[in-house]
Amino acid sequence: MLDTDTHVAVIGGGVVGCAVAHALARRGVEAVLLEAELGLALGASGSNSGILHTGFDSTPGELETRLILRSAALRSELLDELGVTVWRCGARLAPSGEEERAAVARLAANASDNGAAVRLDEDGSLTVPGETVSDPVAYVHALAGAAQAGGATIVLGAHVSGLAAAAGGGLVVTLDTGEQLQVRAAVNCAGLYADELARGAGDELPDVYPRKGEFLVFAAPQDPPLEQILLPVPSALGKGVLVFPTLDRRAVIAGPTAREREDKRDRSVEADAAELILAKARRMYPVLEGLEPIGSYAGLRTAGRDANYVIERSRALPALVHVAAIRSTGLSASLGIGEHVVAMLAEARAISPGDVRALPTPAPAASGDRWWERAARGSRAEAVPSESAGPPVAP
Repeated sequence: MLDTDTHVAVIGGGVVGCAVAHALARRGVEAVLLEAELGLALGASGSNSGILHTGFDSTPGELETRLILRSAALRSELLDELGVTVWRCGARLAPSGEEERAAVARLAANASDNGAAVRLDEDGSLTVPGETVSDPVAYVHALAGAAQAGGATIVLGAHVSGLAAAAGGGLVVTLDTGEQLQVRAAVNCAGLYADELARGAGDELPDVYPRKGEFLVFAAPQDPPLEQILLPVPSALGKGVLVFPTLDRRAVIAGPTAREREDKRDRSVEADAAELILAKARRMYPVLEGLEPIGSYAGLRTAGRDANYVIERSRALPALVHVAAIRSTGLSASLGIGEHVVAMLAEARAISPGDVRALPTPAPAASGDRWWERAARGSRAEAVPSESAGPPVAP
């Protein structure tokens, strides 16, 4: 056995799993984070937009919205402690025509219902000052590093193959190497594989499938530079393509597409991605006219069949919590998800959390490629890179 006295096993080293481990460490609960890959944030958490949303456009009252709003409040408290740099550049939606003006006015009313600050200008455009650009990989590493500094153990290359009830209570977690560990509780944050892990534990969750989102990367224009996120006016077809600067100001990124797919490993950029993105991006940001992309990448967001934000206790194993079908807002909602899961485990008496405590600021992750360069490299190879970009690994 790896450890027979660990309180909680968190399965999955994306932003959600790392946020859960961080929330447990803040309450003094021992945890081990098990990630199947050889590095953290090698899936959707490292190949998205990196935008931290305010929840201005989220449906009022839904769990997803509540967790996004709670995360926004927690970020103001925790970003300095985590040592994470972000750019609160804000976002703007500029309508074209009366139909879009009406849609933007409805978004302003929705933001008011959610308590998210926005400004509706006379020309019908909407400014959202709280929308924030981040480095999503650095954000995940900071959560993991702080959790580790607070007592959590991180194990990479640890593929969980089974979960079962332990004879004396709690759970036995089995790895595909045959190793086992006994824990009091476990949290399934396995992303695209959360449904498969749940079925192996005797539960039936909604099927989780990949929604491929492709992005085009441009060298950042300097005349004029892009200083805010440009959001499209959403329609019945979806939220559409956005254009945003990267945190390092070196690039401008446009996307994503939204393709319903079945292959959970195919992160290739498809041949018509530029056709689906370029015209829309150039209408929003005409400076891109005549510029060609310097790179591209695709992320596989977790989508649920007729389900979203499935966060529930297992019916088969009461000490297990499933966190599944966390769609593209997972980065924005992650801190709230972590806090929510800790409360669920405490309510089930699987853990006895202490008072919230500050954790040591983690050391910066080893420098390497910028996150968007790493994402582009992964998409070209149709595979994720190895541990070269990962955080420290506890023995």
